[in-house]
Amino acid sequence: MASTAGSSSFSPYRVDGKLYGFVCVVTGASQPVGKAVVSELAAHGAACIYACTSSPTDEPIDDLTESLKTEHPNTKVIPYPYNTTSEEATLVLIDDILNQWGRLDIWVSSTGLLGPPSITSTSPKDLYAAFETNAMPAFFALKYAPAAMQKTTPKGNYANAAPKDMSYGSIIIVSSVAGTYGGCWGPAFTMSSHAALGVVRSGVAVLKGTGVRINAITAGQIDVGVDLKGAGIKEMEQGQFPPSSLQSEEVQKRAIGLERAGRPGEVGKVAGFLASGFSSYITGAEIRVDGGASVMNPLTVPV
Repeated sequence: MASTAGSSSFSPYRVDGKLYGFVCVVTGASQPVGKAVVSELAAHGAACIYACTSSPTDEPIDDLTESLKTEHPNTKVIPYPYNTTSEEATLVLIDDILNQWGRLDIWVSSTGLLGPPSITSTSPKDLYAAFETNAMPAFFALKYAPAAMQKTTPKGNYANAAPKDMSYGSIIIVSSVAGTYGGCWGPAFTMSSHAALGVVRSGVAVLKGTGVRINAITAGQIDVGVDLKGAGIKEMEQGQFPPSSLQSEEVQKRAIGLERAGRPGEVGKVAGFLASGFSSYITGAEIRVDGGASVMNPLTVPV
């Protein structure tokens, strides 16, 4: 089903890629990549974005909300405290969205826990924590978001409103190239990233007949603004991606096709593509955002 920008009957497959009427969830929204995804969805014209964070008050997300209010006044960004590893919290969030908007269209799961850098420093508790943070949110998205995404609704009276007259949705799992290769940071990170990618691959058959797509973004070296001079191993273990400064500029030029680390906004743009009708025939895919590093040689991050 195709539509034009001026069509009165809304279809997700807009020729301009806009997300008018879309209600979105983005987890990890206070982190650099999550913030970039929120900004990109707003730029695509989403009606509402639930910017989910793990704490009730979060200064970075407050700053983002204020800036987007100016840049994209017709997109409502709602800061939302949400425990991504909780089944109950996931169901509550979806209920809140449906009660408020009557629809759900996009779910971006952007979570990450590096964990210890070596097997000797990895305990069973560390491994459980990595799976809980890196894979369980993807599982909850696959299990619970599609039923909400299949609901249709008439056009509302809010900004950027549009009717939803057919079932569709897009689940986007932001993970790491560690889901494909070993040697990227530590074993727990690699194992749990593989599990997140497994959710995407198993999700294609699960979602047959629903109109909902599921895809993964696997990122390589992304400059998330971590200054190694002020951070120790313990602080780095809490991050979503290994700090790009673990690789010197010389190593980046040698090992990465584009000769530099990526930027959070470059991951965000891929999320915008997967959310929009531009990717209408893409599901079960793993889109690598790594500057070509994994093609040149398996990505390794020294520790």
